[in-house]
Amino acid sequence: MNPTRALLARSVWKGPNIVPLPIQRAAPGQKVPPIKTQARSATILPNFVGLVFQVHNGKIYNDVAITEDMVGHKLGEFSATRKRFTYKQSKNK
Repeated sequence: MNPTRALLARSVWKGPNIVPLPIQRAAPGQKVPPIKTQARSATILPNFVGLVFQVHNGKIYNDVAITEDMVGHKLGEFSATRKRFTYKQSKNK
């Protein structure tokens, strides 16, 4: 094991998970349909900026618009798989 590898997160030294996705660039003035995918572990690349993905969360597809800040992250980070938990107040006390 290299000493530099020990200091990095595991996903860094394994490299990005690149999934072949059907990316289409539309002509100016045309709308591009969102790209449906179940590949939550796919790494967001710089050429994805400006595109809209529909990422599966196990039940439905959530729309995710890719920005420059998301480059390097995974698609699944932006499509939550669990509902938010809230305590419900009882109206009859």
